[in-house]
Amino acid sequence: MLFHVRMDVNIPADMPANVANEIKAREKEYSQELQRSGKWRHIWRLVGEYANYSIFDVESNAELHDILTALPLFPYMKISVTPLCRHPSSVRDNDA
Repeated sequence: MLFHVRMDVNIPADMPANVANEIKAREKEYSQELQRSGKWRHIWRLVGEYANYSIFDVESNAELHDILTALPLFPYMKISVTPLCRHPSSVRDNDA
């Protein structure tokens, strides 16, 4: 199942820099692990925002929920999810 996910991050301004940096390092490690596994297929930064658009390829709604709630930055995120399916006019057979 493919999902389009927008993640907007809002780290509290009063969070100590060392704490924020540690959380961001764990986030990067976890997200790259998911990318290498193929579950997190694409990630794009939104220019001028602390936000991204991502494409996830997972088995179920529950799996996506588990992945997102395990993100170290999850407590500081606003997340919106849109389910996707292959468009009949697509020329790419691997976009299932």
